[in-house]
Amino acid sequence: MSVNDRIKPPSTVLSGLGFGFQEGAIKVKGSVKAIMTDEQGDRIVLEKNNIYTLDGGVLASMLFSGLSRAPNVLAVGTGASGSSSSPDSPDARQRRLNTELVRKEFSSTVFRDSTGAISSVPTNVLDFTTVFESGEAVGALNEMGIVSAINVGAINAPADVFPDRDTTTDLTSLDVLVNYLPFPVINKPNGATLAITWRLTF
Repeated sequence: MSVNDRIKPPSTVLSGLGFGFQEGAIKVKGSVKAIMTDEQGDRIVLEKNNIYTLDGGVLASMLFSGLSRAPNVLAVGTGASGSSSSPDSPDARQRRLNTELVRKEFSSTVFRDSTGAISSVPTNVLDFTTVFESGEAVGALNEMGIVSAINVGAINAPADVFPDRDTTTDLTSLDVLVNYLPFPVINKPNGATLAITWRLTF
């Protein structure tokens, strides 16, 4: 679809997208759709698959053991490596956004059934939606990620600089980047809203 295509609200979209990342016996699919609303109306500005990080697998084991908290924020940034129109492919070793601009708690978290409809019972499909209002996340955005944050208002990521990843780091007291996506630049102006829905399928 082109960026000028009219679309339905985020609650009714995101069908059929998926990216499989195999780590051990766990396969997690992730897909992202972003919708910007400005004076021209609603436009799809991003529709891509993403990568499930190695730290995401660590978080899953921590959650099963009761040591950690669930993902709670979407972070967006301006630091994807590569060209603005074709950034480098994501890498599962990523531990933080390269240049985080802002993070915000999810506006909604809903389960989906096999048809894509909201489910009243837990399923293996989970949608996280975050809405950046006018004045929020203004800039040339080109990276984002789902984060299990210790503090919503501050970055507490591991010190590693990609591609380094110290596997002896204790993540229980740090932010954990679960999914990561670099993408061609989205220029969000001050007067626009940006709704991002990130779907995880387990």
